[in-house]
Amino acid sequence: MQFSPFYMGNDTTPMKRDSYTKSNNWGAQISFSVPLDGGMTETCKAIARKHEQKMRLDYELVRALKCTEIMQKGFTFRPGSRVEILCNDIVPIVALE
Repeated sequence: MQFSPFYMGNDTTPMKRDSYTKSNNWGAQISFSVPLDGGMTETCKAIARKHEQKMRLDYELVRALKCTEIMQKGFTFRPGSRVEILCNDIVPIVALE
């Protein structure tokens, strides 16, 4: 059996000298899938939305905690720096009264 990268098939040489057999096999395959339960996709999207909301809440809470820690230690970000806006909306409750 010989392999050629240009076609799919094989060359067969029988035991007799005066006979030769060559065969080629060609084919193509196409497949597609359709979900039978569209509700599963919507459930997955709803879970992803809830996960995104949880991650956003976690980010905001950690940001507030870290900003207050920095402020309690007497530090802040330099005015005009690219990260100055991270803690601009964190204010003590007494400042609001």
